[in-house]
Amino acid sequence: METKLTKPNRTSLASSANSQVKHFLLASDFDQTLSFNDSGVVLSEMLGLSDFEEKVAGLANSHLVQQGGELTYLLLHDPDYRRVRAEHLHQVGKQIRLKKNIASLINLLESGIEGYQFTFFVISASPEEVVRSALEGIVPPERIFGTRLNYDPDTGEITSVAQLTAGYGKVTTLDALQEKFGVSYERIVYVGDGSSDVHVMLHVNRCEGLTISVSEHRHLAPIARRTVLSDNALSVLIPILEDVVGCRDRTQVRGLFESHGIDLQGWEKTQVDRLTILDSAQTPPTAMTTVPA
Repeated sequence: METKLTKPNRTSLASSANSQVKHFLLASDFDQTLSFNDSGVVLSEMLGLSDFEEKVAGLANSHLVQQGGELTYLLLHDPDYRRVRAEHLHQVGKQIRLKKNIASLINLLESGIEGYQFTFFVISASPEEVVRSALEGIVPPERIFGTRLNYDPDTGEITSVAQLTAGYGKVTTLDALQEKFGVSYERIVYVGDGSSDVHVMLHVNRCEGLTISVSEHRHLAPIARRTVLSDNALSVLIPILEDVVGCRDRTQVRGLFESHGIDLQGWEKTQVDRLTILDSAQTPPTAMTTVPA
């Protein structure tokens, strides 16, 4: 039976009365998954600080905090970041450059694919204020789960962390959503880009869900079941249509996009084997050989 894109509507996961519709839960990271920027970089630029990446690298090498939780640590403990208040985080969100067509992606996922319904959530290690501000008018705030901070009621100073959605914290959040909506684990899709997504992707893979990487991050790409590189958020529809819906015909996939006025261009599938080879004397390698497969 041919799969069709249908006219989007806002039917929720819990209220759909059509028993023939297959319900899925799709969770996405935010920084460099739905955006081009890292929240910490944008905040640092706003504060006039230039050493954010060096500080993050130092924290990562010390294994002091969970991967993805570096900004939260700096907000709590670094003198340069202690001056940050909730209004600053809201301003950061407004400065973040988002990928194209996030709203179109959500509409199509929720009710644009005949027989399927994907309810969209964001799970990010970034402060919740940043993500909600950046996605205001696109993703309802109740569907955004970021790092939740506590503030001093008098000074506005950040005092503690109520919830850290980095590393294994993403697994905990995703499990809570799965239990709340009663979706079986194999009907979970997770989209991410970096080291903070490793734990949750391994978890979703183990439960036979679909994991999609939107970067070639050296720790993530080998874990994700699919990798898609694009500056357009709609690109994640490709592995969903192919691996979940079962559209294996490229012409059919293009037709699904075109039926909604979306021109799919430059679709290139590649597979590359990357080899590091030592000679018989076991001398250190001087280069990496890349062989197209």
